[in-house]
Amino acid sequence: MQRTAIIFAGYVMLLALGATAQENRSEISVQGTGFFTQDTNGQGVSRTTTDTGGFLLGYRYHFNRWLSGEANYGYDRDTQKYFSIGGFSRVQSDVHTATADVVVNLPFTISRFNPYVLGGGGSLIFHPTGNAGGFLPGADTQAKGTFLYGGGVNYTLTRHLSLRAEYRGYVYKDADFGIRALNTDSWTHTAQPSAGVVFRF
Repeated sequence: MQRTAIIFAGYVMLLALGATAQENRSEISVQGTGFFTQDTNGQGVSRTTTDTGGFLLGYRYHFNRWLSGEANYGYDRDTQKYFSIGGFSRVQSDVHTATADVVVNLPFTISRFNPYVLGGGGSLIFHPTGNAGGFLPGADTQAKGTFLYGGGVNYTLTRHLSLRAEYRGYVYKDADFGIRALNTDSWTHTAQPSAGVVFRF
């Protein structure tokens, strides 16, 4: 009797593991991105930023059909331009984006399209490149906390492969690279549209 119960329990566990494997709860995504930051003004300083592009890498885990959690890393390079009474300054920087968010998969599918919305937070890390024409003495690496929101849609190609189109918005305080003369004391917004592929396993 005990042996039968052990065999039955083992069988149930194998079925459960098989079902979990068949659900393919994990995803890895690779996307190309745009990176467009809103201009700001404050404290006698006007800041503009070059439009640029980069990439976004992500891992998403599906807890169930409608709720997922994910972590992402993004990279872009832009130039911040500051205008003030004191003159004009440029700082070129690598922008590293590290975020985590909750994804709500909408409870319907249109053909092979699966829409979702997301919200979370993280950090944008501005690292001066030191390149000529885009460097200001004293400029230092600076991290800015950010609120993240967005949404997107997956288009299913196969059980393990999808295409993704997505929009992410970041809300955060202007970077000043630790230089008081560049501080606008303003909030800004970066729009990050993206498209790429998703591998589900």
